[in-house]
Amino acid sequence: MAFEGLIAFGLTLLSFLVIQRWLHHEMQVFFYLLTRRSNLAVILFSILLLPGVVLHELSHVLFAKLLCVPLRGFSLLPRMLPNGQLQLGSVQTSKTDFLRDALIGVAPFFIGTLVVSHLGSNYLGLKTLLPFLLQANWQGLLPQALVLTQQPDFWLWFYLTFTISSTMIPSAADRRAWWAVAVALGIFSVVAFLAGIGQWLALTLWPLLNRALLTLGLILGMALTIHLVLAIPIWGINRLLFRAQRALAH
Repeated sequence: MAFEGLIAFGLTLLSFLVIQRWLHHEMQVFFYLLTRRSNLAVILFSILLLPGVVLHELSHVLFAKLLCVPLRGFSLLPRMLPNGQLQLGSVQTSKTDFLRDALIGVAPFFIGTLVVSHLGSNYLGLKTLLPFLLQANWQGLLPQALVLTQQPDFWLWFYLTFTISSTMIPSAADRRAWWAVAVALGIFSVVAFLAGIGQWLALTLWPLLNRALLTLGLILGMALTIHLVLAIPIWGINRLLFRAQRALAH
């Protein structure tokens, strides 16, 4: 069996999670250095990511409605959780079975990847960079990337793609039912193997799943590229602001 899709998805997801969390931290540091007020820094950071937060929470709402699960609450206001993490928004649903709970939880990632794929391919033109990346043609990559920035409304679509991709990862609360789904899939796999249809499933379903994972890996690669474009400048600006404020303090 081929595993390139699983490998691509795993590597890009891990890389994206690391860069996303680091970039979020640097952005909050940037707003704090500008305002010197932690509460105001959180508000500004939340406003910056608001389009993505709105799509994230509405994705939960949409799947809850489709799955006939009543809503108990909806909020777009940021708040600090007891564990010290920042919650940018929330949707509370009535208690339901683990399958519908898991589907509602994964909704932001499902819808977010669709939107990021559409914006990245059709409005940012990121798919034109793929041949340069696959061939490791770094000399041709930068000129082509600069050409893309000349497209109409490029920076608007860049911003929207960033905010949506940066908030599409399900939170810990969104993932609370995933363990039950994993156990159910594990039991199904064991039963299928014992029933003698495991090889048939591997030959028929795995190629489709592998291709889907490869596609998700490419979409996450778009999101990772956008985050990397922002990460280095923001890190540099924060270092300059920190040094400037230290110099003024002395």
